[in-house]
Amino acid sequence: MTAELMPGGPVAEAVLAEVAERVQKLAARGVSVGLATVLVGDDPASAGYVAKKHEACERVGIASVDVRLSADQTQSDLLDALAQLNADPTIDGYIVQHPVPAGFDFNQAVAAMDPAKDADGLHPTNLGLLALGDRGAPRPCTPLGIQALLAHYGLDPAGRKVVIVGRGPTLGRPLSMLLSLKEPGANAAVTVVHTGVPDWADLTRQADIVVGAAGVPNMITPDVIRPGSVVIGGGLTWEGRRALSDVDESCAEVAGWITPRLGGVGVTTVAMLLRNTVAAAERRGPPDHLTSDSMAGKA
Repeated sequence: MTAELMPGGPVAEAVLAEVAERVQKLAARGVSVGLATVLVGDDPASAGYVAKKHEACERVGIASVDVRLSADQTQSDLLDALAQLNADPTIDGYIVQHPVPAGFDFNQAVAAMDPAKDADGLHPTNLGLLALGDRGAPRPCTPLGIQALLAHYGLDPAGRKVVIVGRGPTLGRPLSMLLSLKEPGANAAVTVVHTGVPDWADLTRQADIVVGAAGVPNMITPDVIRPGSVVIGGGLTWEGRRALSDVDESCAEVAGWITPRLGGVGVTTVAMLLRNTVAAAERRGPPDHLTSDSMAGKA
């Protein structure tokens, strides 16, 4: 058996085209869209991810701001930068690039964000609304990208056994909430395991859909998946300049569907980040000086 590939490129392109159209409609109403990224330290992989986000912004007409802090600055400096973004009317959404260096508290930083500007959907308020199934709040980008991948390739998770290997706050945990919601593109039987579960492979062998989300290179191997299953590599680790997925590429010999090592979940994550940002701008609406009356007078 050779698995069908699930590249994220077609999914991301469709989302970015939609975002560009929405940005243009907002511009016609006098609303510009702004996204900021906050990068702490000089980790090359994180810097690369941030660069891709700014490149995507340029493609769709979103103004982007690149905020950098050095690793020898303090948590207080980081919180000050976030307070400025919270108060900046030109910024509709922003992210704090994960992970942050030792000595910084990522969770505290996320909690300090304005939930309405949380483009990654990781603020406690937004995660709580996700748990309730509220569609009006931003949802986490990587889980959204995985959900969009499944939809694009006709792999409806409804009623199927999904096993997520990893419980992190940016992927495993929110993905489990998302795919278990009673709504289209979800409604699955979701199990979350992690490296502290000694018999986790017994569960992945029974799964219709397996998601590697632990950040452990090549931990999902052909012997721990069911023939014909869907296998998604969500976790990524860098070994020098080489990106290593949680899913070993040899799983393609057993799986029915599989994401590529590169060009899978990552590109859909960026697209969902921009979708969350334009949605925040739509909720904000036109600037105060463009009221409905004044706009009607110009029609």
